Amino acid sequence: MKKLILSAAVCLLLFSCQNEQSESTNESVNASTERSCASQDVLEAQLKADPTLAIRMNQIEEFTQNAILTKRLVNGKIEIPVVFNVLYRTTAENITTAQLQSQIDILNKDFNALNSDYNTPNNPYSSVRANVGITFVLDQVVRKATTKTSWGTNDAMKKTNTGGLAAISPTTKLNFWVCTIGGGILGYAQFPGGASATDGVVCDSKYVGNTGTATYPFNLGRTATHEIGHWMNLRHIWGDATCGSDSVSDTPTHNAANSGVPAVGHRSTCSGTPLEMYMNYMDYTDDRGMYMFSTGQKSRMSAIFLSGGSRASFRL
Repeated sequence: MKKLILSAAVCLLLFSCQNEQSESTNESVNASTERSCASQDVLEAQLKADPTLAIRMNQIEEFTQNAILTKRLVNGKIEIPVVFNVLYRTTAENITTAQLQSQIDILNKDFNALNSDYNTPNNPYSSVRANVGITFVLDQVVRKATTKTSWGTNDAMKKTNTGGLAAISPTTKLNFWVCTIGGGILGYAQFPGGASATDGVVCDSKYVGNTGTATYPFNLGRTATHEIGHWMNLRHIWGDATCGSDSVSDTPTHNAANSGVPAVGHRSTCSGTPLEMYMNYMDYTDDRGMYMFSTGQKSRMSAIFLSGGSRASFRL
């Protein structure tokens, strides 16, 4: 099991800047056969554009780790209103309200241990499965026609001056942009600490909910579960580095992302060759292969909703 990462030096390494954001105009819009989340790439570009973001994120990390160590975690109900901002060029991209509601239903199951695959047999990590206890409600749907074939990951869909839709009340509502991203990317999220105007998650319309245009093998709504995990301060389970850390104590060290659905007993090649938690929502497995958050991840998510936390304004 990984130890908590507490030192400022490691935090600065975790949040180091390397890559530019991808552009939007000439990317492939074909359905993806392997999961691709651009959250880390977007974060690295934001850090490069705004050096003060690293300071804010380090402060959030310090607050989070202190809350976990002192067991000062949120109690009571957290209900997240969701605003769907749908940008469409074709009828297929203008997904129905029923498909959007199916995504809300999936989130409520996944974040409350009510998903039908929660009790999947032979899960070596059943002892640390978590009921996160956060609920979601569909607040409103905003739709806008566009001529763009793809939007990329430079937040253009979030700005009216680039043809997108501006965030609505982002300090009290989760803005969820639905559009064709392109480049084989299923979605991305903004981590806590970023600009309010671009706060929220983005998912390609082909990977929202479990009905309508939802496309196999990402047709069970888990792309949103994964991205909202990022929005609630979770990292990819492999730490976006070979044998990296996600700063969660009860998740094993992964050497890299998993794809498809690994066989039961799949082990990491990292020190100690631990069993990998490939069924975790923060891995890259197919939707049918991911079905749990860990207790440590729950603690990390809960911390941001504490008084003084980065998303405390969402508490009822």
